[in-house]
Amino acid sequence: MSFTDKVKNKAEELTGKAKQTIGDATNNERLVAEGTTEEMSAKAKQAGEHVKDAAKDTRDALS
Repeated sequence: MSFTDKVKNKAEELTGKAKQTIGDATNNERLVAEGTTEEMSAKAKQAGEHVKDAAKDTRDALS
């Protein structure tokens, strides 16, 4: 995973957490749901990138 992708995914995750916190503080269920979705999306992207990195590392080790 490139450094840029890591930064983008982490920023998306933190934005989602912030939306959840603000939504909780203001009793805004829509904002909480939006934040949760954003955070989970970022975590899924990170997991996918980790799988790709692991596959590349395995391929390189076998070469």
